[in-house]
Amino acid sequence: MSKSAIVIGAGIVGLATARALATRGYQVTVIERSEKAVGASIRNFGMVWPIGQPEGKLYERALHAKSIWKEVLTGADCWFYEGGSLHMAYHQDELEVIEQFAEVSAYRPVKVLSAKDTLEKSPAVNPAGLLGALYSDDEMIVDPREAIAGVPRYLQSKLGVTFIWNTAISRIEYPTVYSGSKKWSADEIFVCSGQDFETLYPEVFAAAPLTKCKLQMLRLEAQPDDWKIGPALCGGLSLIHYDGFKAAASLPGLKVRYQQDYAEYLKWGIHVMASQNGLGEITVGDSHEYALTFDPFDREFINTMILDYLGTFARFKSPKVFQTWHGIYPKMKNGKTEIVLKPEEGVTIINGLGGNGMTLSFGLCDEVVGGTYQEL
Repeated sequence: MSKSAIVIGAGIVGLATARALATRGYQVTVIERSEKAVGASIRNFGMVWPIGQPEGKLYERALHAKSIWKEVLTGADCWFYEGGSLHMAYHQDELEVIEQFAEVSAYRPVKVLSAKDTLEKSPAVNPAGLLGALYSDDEMIVDPREAIAGVPRYLQSKLGVTFIWNTAISRIEYPTVYSGSKKWSADEIFVCSGQDFETLYPEVFAAAPLTKCKLQMLRLEAQPDDWKIGPALCGGLSLIHYDGFKAAASLPGLKVRYQQDYAEYLKWGIHVMASQNGLGEITVGDSHEYALTFDPFDREFINTMILDYLGTFARFKSPKVFQTWHGIYPKMKNGKTEIVLKPEEGVTIINGLGGNGMTLSFGLCDEVVGGTYQEL
């Protein structure tokens, strides 16, 4: 008989784990505390973002995750767009960074575009002072709200995964998980509950090098006349946010300049990107505040700063904001990209992917379940 597994949490990490188990013949049950996933997995850009990952294992993991995304979303009949990304340069030091990155990243599908070629790639790029841009063909956009709702349907119909919604697991005593008087048992248990895993293993959480990150985001209304921005768009501040760009030798110098010119932006962890979903809406963000407990109210001045910086590199047919929100996700404090723990025999915790959940989860969880995972 096939093995059984319980996955706690139906966010992207839980769904990726469920898929990895089901494709290996496990009888999988996913238990989610809410009626549907409403956490960080739906409160993001929907960017599958290999360019943000450094050369080597993490970049390969991102490409593997992207291939799984395409398989799953096609099966779920969900929208996705392989439009790549543009990182614009308006200062010589930004241009130097993207030129250096492209030079040492010959294995990636990247190239440096002139200002003219950049504007041909996207009608949304601000032409004023534009020197050029880095174009990467790797990046893909999904609509996280649609995708995180569609993937469970796919897993249920195609792979026989069982979902139990609106059920909070409050205790684990392997091989059994408990929700009040209800209980379920399985050969293996995976805890993929994002910021809530301290509920089940508070001592493990307290000892782990984890914090939490609050980010603020906005969404612009669907653009008129089915107007498309093309690739996802990024300003210069994103160059110092993602580890992938550390391959550029002059990046530290650019960071010094930003510390002078954009000190308030860096204080709030702001870097600005824009992606367009299948409805024509444009998601914009974001900021990064680190703590274990946050003010539940958003800071209006952060949204204003995001929109002000957005205007330096992008222009849209309609700039009207119709949604704002914040998300919270666990983040490693020691520079690691995730945490995979076994608090007791038969139980595995997968957590701490930070802002890379959409980009890496399908690849990471495939490695963990497949037995090929190695901590980096």
